[in-house]
Amino acid sequence: MAIYRRIPKRGFSNAKYATRYTVINVGDLSNLFEDGAQVSIEALCEVGLVRDAGKPVKVLGDGELTRKLTVSGHKFSRSASTKISEAGGEVRQL
Repeated sequence: MAIYRRIPKRGFSNAKYATRYTVINVGDLSNLFEDGAQVSIEALCEVGLVRDAGKPVKVLGDGELTRKLTVSGHKFSRSASTKISEAGGEVRQL
């Protein structure tokens, strides 16, 4: 058998260096926060949606938002930012 077939093949994997976000849905924010609240990463930790405040947070647009919230996060999906803006809230990217 040829030597290139006998030696194990190893390559580069980006899994060790990939950024892993804590995912939060807009519907969860609507259920847990009052109208006009400031939703920061620390506030999400207090409520229990985020376990580690050191990890980046991404807000997704799953669910309905009926309250005016000022949401701070590292990333926002397009649908989440439009739902927050349509409800009269504000998106603050960190």
